[in-house]
Amino acid sequence: MNKKEGNSNRSGSRPNSSRPSSNKPKPAMAKRAQGPKKAKPTTTDDTASKRTQKPAKAVSNNTPKPLKSDDIRLNKYIANSGMCSRRDADIYIQSGNVKVNGQVITEMGYKVKPGEVVNFDGALITPERKEYIVLNKPKNFTTSSEDDADHRNVMELVRGATKASIQPIGRMDKNTTGLLVFTNDTDMIRKFSLPNQKSSKIYQVSLDKNLKFEDLEKISGGVTLDGHKLYVDEISYIENEPKTEIGIKLRTSNVKVVRSIFESFSYNVLKVDRVSFSGLTKKNLPRGNWRFLTEQEIINLKNV
Repeated sequence: MNKKEGNSNRSGSRPNSSRPSSNKPKPAMAKRAQGPKKAKPTTTDDTASKRTQKPAKAVSNNTPKPLKSDDIRLNKYIANSGMCSRRDADIYIQSGNVKVNGQVITEMGYKVKPGEVVNFDGALITPERKEYIVLNKPKNFTTSSEDDADHRNVMELVRGATKASIQPIGRMDKNTTGLLVFTNDTDMIRKFSLPNQKSSKIYQVSLDKNLKFEDLEKISGGVTLDGHKLYVDEISYIENEPKTEIGIKLRTSNVKVVRSIFESFSYNVLKVDRVSFSGLTKKNLPRGNWRFLTEQEIINLKNV
């Protein structure tokens, strides 16, 4: 009986296999729901587009870049020379005021090749960008171009600042310190070298003895040096300093004149420091350091 019951149970279970048995665990519905999710990423359009984009990106990276040309657009050539802006240069070009190799060029977008000669409104120009640098000059550096084994040239201090052929405005002897402007703008150099130029410079002068008040007043009224009358804008004692420390404001950029003024009154000048040059100051510029002038500072110098 036991065997028959056992066989009947086994044979009876097959037809009713679709009916859940209490002895078998129910299949988890979550697994059936997860089936389609596994296949979802392989059939989306986004995935297909990403796969097609990768080879295209690799191809663009392998594309060789064109070689850089030394040609320069004519309006940029003019702007770099400092004559005017690119926009104004276009107006001059259209008006027929620009020549290249003797030929009038009115074509917008014309490119100047290396070695070509450009005339702007009758003047020969070069494409070198105008640079303006101010240095807080230390002692024992000279502006002289003569070889001096004992003292170094100021050009060493601004070497690497620019590739332009800059030079200092005015001269400074080895013992004078303070502000010194460099540029490749020949018009500005010429302007500040004229004896009648109007820009002011302020110097702090250290003397070997106290400056007498009567001498200060005489200097304030002007000094005659080598038969020429030199006018002094301002002169005063430095506040909270000994009376050997003097501030003097002049229009000359010749530092030797500053020394000569006090030497004519029997004072020995121990030190001369230019603390201001036509509105420029040494603020945030340590001794021996340089910086480029701002656009506004350049405009101010040109409008002096």
